[in-house]
Amino acid sequence: MKHRKLFAAAATTAALALLLTGCGAGGSSGSADPTNIHPTGDIKPREISWLLSRPADGGVITAMKQIADEYAKDHPGFSLNLISTPDRPSYIQKYETLAAANQLPELFDTDATPFAQKLAKQGKMMDATALLKDLGVYDDYRPAALNYQRFDDGSLYMVPFEFQLEFFWYNKALFQQAGVQIPTSLDDIPAMCTKLRAAGITPIALDGQDQWPLERYMSYYPFRTAGPDYIQSLKKGDAKLSDSTGTAAVNWLSTLGTAGCFQDGFSSTGYSDAQASFTSGKAAVYNIGTWELGSLATDKLDPAIRDNIDYFTLPVTKGSVTDANEYVSPSGIGMAVNSKTYDPLVRDFLSFALKRYPAVYAATGALSPTTNVSTTIPANATPLYQRAVDQANTVGDKTAMPWDTQLDPTSNTRLQQELTLLLQGETKPDEFISTMDGVIGENGPKAFK
Repeated sequence: MKHRKLFAAAATTAALALLLTGCGAGGSSGSADPTNIHPTGDIKPREISWLLSRPADGGVITAMKQIADEYAKDHPGFSLNLISTPDRPSYIQKYETLAAANQLPELFDTDATPFAQKLAKQGKMMDATALLKDLGVYDDYRPAALNYQRFDDGSLYMVPFEFQLEFFWYNKALFQQAGVQIPTSLDDIPAMCTKLRAAGITPIALDGQDQWPLERYMSYYPFRTAGPDYIQSLKKGDAKLSDSTGTAAVNWLSTLGTAGCFQDGFSSTGYSDAQASFTSGKAAVYNIGTWELGSLATDKLDPAIRDNIDYFTLPVTKGSVTDANEYVSPSGIGMAVNSKTYDPLVRDFLSFALKRYPAVYAATGALSPTTNVSTTIPANATPLYQRAVDQANTVGDKTAMPWDTQLDPTSNTRLQQELTLLLQGETKPDEFISTMDGVIGENGPKAFK
């Protein structure tokens, strides 16, 4: 086992060394000026690279492969090298290593993290607002899709390629069996769980292994009671979980644990097992996004429960400062454009790709980050599919940002660990608050200088 680990580490180092050698090699003509979005000069076809954190067989990569092939037909010598690392922790390590070596490729994926903001401040990323406006496509994008990519100061350096809505999918038959109604408030959820448990039903299926799904629940109460600005203050140490907003959120989470809302052993349950628990009719609720429409709203779903599946959106709270049509509506990890390697070819390809992409992507049955195309509803879709797609046109202006993209890495890792302990009853709310206020207070201010 030890030898395998050493071999794997050596292989990773070697692969990264090769990547360092190849990335950015064709960008010597770039100006490294993030505002010079229309560089002069000839378009000279070559290979350009995109460092991605997306599934190799996913809709984004599939669409961009097609578009790159189309572009190459009129530009002999052009190719798009897609360097995909779907595993997010491994991707971040690779991305930050390349950035530190000033060897990022022409295009690279990143969330609006403190690290990405530092790159932007160093002038290493093209101004996406200026670029999209120069290409004449800025107004085509959904405001919510662009806003998800923005830094705290409102600046935009990433281009979205997705748009998702996150719902609470539920089984109507199981609700009826337990005598529960759709919760109209977040405060109704613990009682809902208690009734479902009493009826012998797992209340909520949760992928606890990947940790980010549980972290979503941490974000819900503050988003409703204080709005999207709360996490921006908390992550910098300007707000604390010991304040009224934070305390209410932590106490609510604790009640979810006490009510047994999540399946036994949730912390070791993976993504596919959590989904299977819901789609097999064992769990009553499953909180997941429209990227799973193909699994939840088509004839792929077991006929025995297909007609019983529906969804509701994030419930509000008493005195909620955000509206019912405002919830988690992410546009996924964004794509940044390297200012060092930005040249006439990169601009010309992006002009072609970003104008062509919405139609190609929407044809796969996915929600486009733009409003100028209609999603193709699959022939095997249930009526729920169309309803979910239509819901994208009613989303409000405020978005519940996932906390894993907002907190500094150290605080985020500790939060994920402490959340599991809180929900399992191994940590009390006041202990959780004290621990996390200390961790964020120590690390947050340094990360957001």
